[in-house]
Amino acid sequence: MSLPGLRINPAVTPASDEIVEAFQSVVTPHISDNLSRHIGVTGLTRYNQRGKLVGTALTVKTRPGDNLFIYKALPLIQPGHVLVIDAQGDTTNAVLGELIKLYADSKGCAGYVVNGAIRDVAAFASKPLYACGVTHRGPYKSGPGEINVPVSIGGQIINPGDIIIGDEDGLVSFSQEQAAEILALAHKTNEMELAIQAEIASGSDQQSWLEKYL
Repeated sequence: MSLPGLRINPAVTPASDEIVEAFQSVVTPHISDNLSRHIGVTGLTRYNQRGKLVGTALTVKTRPGDNLFIYKALPLIQPGHVLVIDAQGDTTNAVLGELIKLYADSKGCAGYVVNGAIRDVAAFASKPLYACGVTHRGPYKSGPGEINVPVSIGGQIINPGDIIIGDEDGLVSFSQEQAAEILALAHKTNEMELAIQAEIASGSDQQSWLEKYL
């Protein structure tokens, strides 16, 4: 058994196609509202111009500026995995670029979340990518690192196998066991907002959604 700092654990099986498809139309604010509005990733920038991120976390923890254990994680990727990398928030050296992206994409990687820096930004225009920053400086490859352990990303603990949802408003995550309940609650939130939109469109001076707070 490896000591903490050098562990490589098996990847968790990605969520079912049914779960992934069900969340394609769910926006992150509706999920966040049902996670008490203080759960989720903050502080990362979305670098893709299009594309919704829905997938299952395959996690990597590495020392700042080093991507050896990201290389070691690549053979573990299954279709639907999201490569979630905790490079400890450092932006001095990029730990992810176009070559890793091309190989991971070929294995069915759904997207990338990096608590650190990336480069080759143009390559991610249509592939979901969230990161702390960008730099031309490349990574070192000497380790150490860990694979499929809990990681800290933007104030959120993400566990291997967690569902990751990302859109233009940001990133949220939750366990696969919670997916059905969160999906149902998010649909209720959407229905409530559609009702409010209809009330606003009516032009009525009496707005029930507003009056309950006033």
